[in-house]
Amino acid sequence: MAASLRLWRLKPSRILRGRVASGFSSGATAGSGQQPQLEKLTSTRQLDGIRHIMLNNPKKRNALSLSMLKCLRDDILHDIKSKALRVIIISAEGPVFSAGHDLKELSSEWDMKHHIEVFDTCAEVMTLLQKLPIPVIAQVNGLATAAGCQLVASCDIAVASEKSQFATPGVNVGLFCSTPAVAVGRALSKKVALEMLFTGEPISAHNALLHGLLSRVVPEDKLEEETMKIARKICEASRSVVALGKATFYRQMALDLDAAYRMTSQVMVDNLTLKDGHEGIEAFIQKRKPTWSHDVSTACK
Repeated sequence: MAASLRLWRLKPSRILRGRVASGFSSGATAGSGQQPQLEKLTSTRQLDGIRHIMLNNPKKRNALSLSMLKCLRDDILHDIKSKALRVIIISAEGPVFSAGHDLKELSSEWDMKHHIEVFDTCAEVMTLLQKLPIPVIAQVNGLATAAGCQLVASCDIAVASEKSQFATPGVNVGLFCSTPAVAVGRALSKKVALEMLFTGEPISAHNALLHGLLSRVVPEDKLEEETMKIARKICEASRSVVALGKATFYRQMALDLDAAYRMTSQVMVDNLTLKDGHEGIEAFIQKRKPTWSHDVSTACK
C-alpha cells in the first residue's frame, strides 16, 4: 500500500503514546499516582455523526486545568475510529470560551513535575486535533485567551460570534505565552501574532477573521446554526476521503513547493484507489448521488 494511504490511518496508540480512551471523560488525577474518576468538566453529546464537546466549568472561566485537558482528550478520543463519527465541535458554557491554563496549577505550590505534566498534556491535546481523521470545529462565543486562544487556533475550522475576543496575555503576568504561540503563530501572520504576544491586548472577532485565526464571524444568535451548517456539509462527504485529505493537507504544509506537489500528486492517485474515490467518480459519470462506504480499504489492487 502506498505511503500516502498509510499516513492517515488513525491509530490512537501512535497519536497519544498508548493512551486509548475507554469512555468519556475518564482518566488519572494529577500527582496522586492513583486513577480515580476525573471530575466532569466537559459535557458531550453525539447525533447524526456530529460530536459536541462543551467545556463546562464556567465558574473557573473554563480554564484548561490538567483535569479539563484530560476530560477533553478522552472525549475527543472516545470511539474515534467509528464510521458514525464524522465531525467534532468544541464549544463552551458561559461568557468565556476559555481563559487558558489555571494559574493556580502553575504556582510554586505545585512542583516542576506537575508543571511539566500540564504543558505536556496540553501539547498532546493541541497536536491531537490535527492528527484526527475527522475535522474539528471550534464554536466560540466569548473570550478566548492564552491556551484558550491556542485551542481555537489548533482546530481545523473556527466559527465565532461577533462579540468574541482573542488574546495571549501571559506576558502581563510574567509567563510568556510560548506554547500558545506555536498554534497562534501558525494561524496568524508573524507580525500580528507577535503584537498579540508582546502586548497581551485582545483582538476582535473581525480582526481575528481578517488575520486568519477564524473561518467565519457570525451574529451570536446565528452561531450554532452556522456552525452546524458546516458540520452537516462535512457529513455529506466520505469519511475516508476527508481523513486522507486532512492528513495530506497538514503534511504538505511542512514541505517545500516542489516536494508538496510530488507528495500530493501521488496522494490523488492513491485516492482514486479508495472504494469511495472509485464510487465518487462513478456516481458523477452516472449522474447519481454517491453511496459512501466510509471504508479505508481500496476498490482495486
